[in-house]
Amino acid sequence: VRFGAGIKRGDAAINAAPAVILAVQKQPGANTVALTREVEAALAELKRALPPDVTADHILFKQADFIARAVDNVEDALRDGAILVTIVLLAFLMNLRTTVISLTAIPLSIVATALVFHQMGLSINTMTLGGLAVAIGELVDDAVVDVENILRRLRENAQRTTPLAVAEVIRAASSEVRNSIVYATIIVVLVFLPLFALSGIEGRLFTPLGIAYVVSILASLLVSLTVTPALSSYLLPRAKAIAHGDSWLVRRLKAADTRLLGWSFVHPRAVILSAVALVVVAAASVPFFGRAFLPSFNEGTVTVNVILPPGTALSESNRIGTIAERLMLAVPEVLSTGRRTGRAELDEHAEGVHYTEIDVDLKPSKRSRDTILADLRAQLARIPGIAVNIGQPISHRLDHLLSGVRAEIAVKIFGDDLDTLRDLAEQARGRMAGIRGMTDLQVEKQVLIPQLQLRLDRSEAKKYGLTLDQLTETLEAALNGRTVSQVRDGQRSFNVVLRLAEDWRAHTADFGQILVDTPAGKVPLSLLAEVVETKGPNIINRDNMRRRIVVLANTHGRDMAAIIGEVQAQLGAMALPQGYHITYEGQFKSQQEAGRLIALLALVALGGIFVVLTSHFKSVRLALVIMGNIPMALVGSVAAIWLSDQTLSVASLVGFVTLTGIAARNGIMKVSHYLHLVRHEGESFGPAMVLRGSLERLTPVLMTALVAALALLPLVVAGGEPGKEILHPVAVVIFGGLMSSTILDTIVTPVVFLLVARSAVERATDPIHPHTEKTTM
Repeated sequence: VRFGAGIKRGDAAINAAPAVILAVQKQPGANTVALTREVEAALAELKRALPPDVTADHILFKQADFIARAVDNVEDALRDGAILVTIVLLAFLMNLRTTVISLTAIPLSIVATALVFHQMGLSINTMTLGGLAVAIGELVDDAVVDVENILRRLRENAQRTTPLAVAEVIRAASSEVRNSIVYATIIVVLVFLPLFALSGIEGRLFTPLGIAYVVSILASLLVSLTVTPALSSYLLPRAKAIAHGDSWLVRRLKAADTRLLGWSFVHPRAVILSAVALVVVAAASVPFFGRAFLPSFNEGTVTVNVILPPGTALSESNRIGTIAERLMLAVPEVLSTGRRTGRAELDEHAEGVHYTEIDVDLKPSKRSRDTILADLRAQLARIPGIAVNIGQPISHRLDHLLSGVRAEIAVKIFGDDLDTLRDLAEQARGRMAGIRGMTDLQVEKQVLIPQLQLRLDRSEAKKYGLTLDQLTETLEAALNGRTVSQVRDGQRSFNVVLRLAEDWRAHTADFGQILVDTPAGKVPLSLLAEVVETKGPNIINRDNMRRRIVVLANTHGRDMAAIIGEVQAQLGAMALPQGYHITYEGQFKSQQEAGRLIALLALVALGGIFVVLTSHFKSVRLALVIMGNIPMALVGSVAAIWLSDQTLSVASLVGFVTLTGIAARNGIMKVSHYLHLVRHEGESFGPAMVLRGSLERLTPVLMTALVAALALLPLVVAGGEPGKEILHPVAVVIFGGLMSSTILDTIVTPVVFLLVARSAVERATDPIHPHTEKTTM
């Protein structure tokens, strides 16, 4: 019996110097940022008790840093969006009071959302703040429509010879647009509801965003129906804007719109054909966009896996790992490295000592992340005989959740014979090697390694009363060791481990002389079994009870869908033995599944829009006129994706679905006002009525569209910042779509309404079919 070190199953280093690395994992539901502060406080206490030559200054990776940066960036986007909203309102209204009334919807809606989140037990995080950032421009939409209509009616009332009571004018003006506001908001909320059916990672990401978005929009509706009229009755009667009329900007816009509509009414065919052509070109362009599951995150930390052949000694893995650290530290952006070689047997990602994981902390740099990763790969390529897999901590874990491997692309080959699987995997790797845009290509390390096989003589074992399990336990204790007791020294305890001496374990030829305890006494192992040196698999992996091997890779500089298309073409030509098959998993599979589900949900959303519009206007034709805004929004969205050089991801598709509801809002406001003019103000259906209605709704339509779009600018222009990566594609799609739908709606909707809506208007204004939206003015 002697004191000695335990069996070493791994090693660690920081900046290529020996170290001990402690990983702290939070419990589900714990606040990451708050817990990190507590851990740092505990670490500060620990430092006081450390020996002088021991330091604990290196925190290699804190998820809290990424979370804090992400939250700060989204908060900045919220602030900047609110500033842009204020600028737009002042530019159009040129009146501080009306601007303040409209802006009141933002803080009140955010407070209401926070209260709902508190009641639901939801936290404030990047995605919930992202929902508010996407919605912030829309929060004032209902209030803007209400305030603008009240202001316009007050101006008209001031010009009357016998003005009505101000309170009556405000009540009537609010009632005039109330139904339109309610139905427009219902549609905006309705189209987002199906997205709550998203499952998997995408569902976990976008559900908090959706809750924040929907709750804030509903809160803004409540504010516009209650607080806005009350503030208007208090602040607007004495406002100077009533006497001043429209602002200079609005007058110029109305003059331009008058000329544009005058030309459009004379040339309706050219207007409609041009709009249709734009929509067709946009729709035809969609299949040519690259595809991805989710946008790349900017975590500020890189995870590098250096993989040696299984069976490599820990000392050799350590040596290679140290070389890898020093090579990466030569890259200017690398701040520090933390290496773990090998993983504990009970680790959730247990690995042998041939496997090294290095966390690389990066400095802020003007160089792109892809350029830095290319430099890291070039440095590691100088080490022969290793496989490298580079990603980011959170991204790697997402990949592992999707496919069971830490890579973006996972090609899984299933079959029964391990030798055949290894051969097929090497064939697949060779065919994939020439595909552009693929990097870190490698075959999962399923190889033959030296092994000792124990071939039991069952008759002899039965004679001595031994089973195979008992014999296996004896050998495991002899070679691996077994804890049989503990020795205590004060507050410290030490395991007493029983195992064969090093000389015996190093000479396999002598294993037959090991004495095995049996009911009949001690018996040499050679009487019970034959010990044979051979080779066998280091690991056997299965999915759904079937043996499999994985060819894995990452992407660089090219979209995943295009790469997978080439992979499928290359591997489709492989001759597979009977009973063997290939599946394509990872982000590609998740993107396909999520894309199909979102497409179905989009159809549900469109159906919901149609039902709501038909029930409100009691006309299929009017509903279709309004829904014509949706394909016009597609034009700008496609152009925005192309100009920003993006791929179609799940985030982009969520943006498209959200846009369908927002795009319908302008049409509702416009068509509702056309009907109001005919029904309550004595206008006859014709170009003059449509022109008047379009001009009177020009200001609220442009304001609501511009504030909703420009509030997204902070997310559009800085999409690479932490926290904005997943919001950026959503914002780009909505921003582009709002721009095109607003511009085209200004021209196309009046022209189409004039051409096809006469009979629908006549039925809607028929006394036998009274409409629900009334006013006393």
